[in-house]
Amino acid sequence: MLKCNPYLLLVKTLTVIATLLLPCAVFAASAGAPHLDGAALSSLWVLPFVCMLLSIAVLPLVAPHFWHSHFGKISLFWALCFLIPFTLKFGFSLALYETLHALLLEYVPFIILLLALFTVAGGVRLTGTLVGTPIVNTLLLLIGTALASWMGTTGAAMLLIRPLLRANAHRKYKVHSVVFFIFLVANIGGSLTPLGDPPLFLGFLQGVDFFWTTSHMLLPMLVAASILTIVYFFIDTYLFNKEGRPAPENVDASSSEKLGLEGKVNLLLLLGVIGAVLLSGMWHPNIEFNVYYVHVELQNLVRDLLLLCITGLSLKLTSDESRRLNDFNWFPIIEVGKLFIGIFLSMIPAIAILKAGENGALASVINMVTSNGEPVNVMYFWLTGILSSFLDNAPTYLVFFNTAGGDAAHLMGDMASTLLAISAGAVFMGANTYIGNAPNFMVRAIAEDQGVKMPSFFGYMAWSFGILIPTFILITVIFIS
Repeated sequence: MLKCNPYLLLVKTLTVIATLLLPCAVFAASAGAPHLDGAALSSLWVLPFVCMLLSIAVLPLVAPHFWHSHFGKISLFWALCFLIPFTLKFGFSLALYETLHALLLEYVPFIILLLALFTVAGGVRLTGTLVGTPIVNTLLLLIGTALASWMGTTGAAMLLIRPLLRANAHRKYKVHSVVFFIFLVANIGGSLTPLGDPPLFLGFLQGVDFFWTTSHMLLPMLVAASILTIVYFFIDTYLFNKEGRPAPENVDASSSEKLGLEGKVNLLLLLGVIGAVLLSGMWHPNIEFNVYYVHVELQNLVRDLLLLCITGLSLKLTSDESRRLNDFNWFPIIEVGKLFIGIFLSMIPAIAILKAGENGALASVINMVTSNGEPVNVMYFWLTGILSSFLDNAPTYLVFFNTAGGDAAHLMGDMASTLLAISAGAVFMGANTYIGNAPNFMVRAIAEDQGVKMPSFFGYMAWSFGILIPTFILITVIFIS
């Protein structure tokens, strides 16, 4: 189960990449950096990205065995469907620059952080006998929601999804619990600090105060979380009664294991992960390395190296038996790694077109957020949210942050309502699809590995549109003005 170690694979891969790119770094000193003008791209360039999303949505339904065996190759195929014509049209230099930019500044830090959180949180095992009653399940969701802003949505989700699944192993109906877990723990719970979700961390790097989101997002988060928790409790109570209020077999007071934690050292390592992330946002040595015009800042490189070291320590200090009992395996992070490299690369033209603003093929979208020179906060909320549901929510947040002026001090002051709309849209609506936030995919993979037949891509969206969209409409009415 634990033999396929992506930590070692990632270290080897990064070493190979660094070796291959060293000549590029030397060559980079000669001339100006290539520049992709999103205004020069037609909407056809987004087609590989759309096909990538459709593959994720459709192939698991129509060809599940083929998808499960070849999803990595499919991801690479759609990435190449963008890169090859892009190279032929705009030249090798620009294609290399955009690829390295996406890999070194976005994908590699993204996957290293996920790997660290996945490994460390997966080393903490909640011992004892939890029985998945509506009250216990609701408490687990509430605890995860509270933790998500302080240990990241990925950390909280990886820490609690396995205990939730074990507690409900005897239940017939489990899908709703995993779906609401994604809604609350993997997304909405990460609203209150830059540690919670990547878009907010980007805002922190742009100058937004660390506790600005805590004070401004608290009430919207509490309202959304309260609605979803109450809805979940009633659904789970109904289904629990429908099942005949089942109890696990072979469990009695004498055989019940006391509640406790194994792998407590991982809680300290989790603090190390948080510290490494904060370090990269607060320490600015003004030292950078140029890899073919891509500026890799020292603080970010140090963060990634620290995260890899923490991952290695977690593997070293946690017994394989404890991970086995925790139902830990590497497939979820491998799946996310393979799929998101295709998403990050094929997404390049979509982000470039959005960045072109009024001059790009999506000018009509950008123009919707302004009326007579004033921001339309409702549109900022919904457009940021809808695009974050299908694009990576971190660059989407940054696009609309810059569309609103990009001045953190001004946005936190006179335009606080606009920044709230952008922040809430990016974080909340990551729950709308499986690809809206990386933990969504990982939770789904772990649930399926435990025998839970999760909804398809569109099936999940039926849940999110039926439950989340009315909630977000209410959030709009109350808080977005």
